[in-house]
Amino acid sequence: MAVKIRLRRMGSKKAPFYRLVVADSKSPRDGKFIEEIGFYNPVSEPKEIKIDAEKATEWLNKGAQPTDVVAKLFDKAGIKK
Repeated sequence: MAVKIRLRRMGSKKAPFYRLVVADSKSPRDGKFIEEIGFYNPVSEPKEIKIDAEKATEWLNKGAQPTDVVAKLFDKAGIKK
């Protein structure tokens, strides 16, 4: 089972809100997930990013692969593998 750390879209039309989740790579974008580790709100000013660094590094050490966008969010939040 390949595990990814990716964004799950929430919110309403034209007002997206994303949750950072750990999910199986074969599950749909907004489908079943293993654990929620944070959120990202691109609509608010300034953009709001909150990530549980302890959980994120734990999953990275277990071999979970972040998507490209999540890797950029990790850099902004100061989370390194």
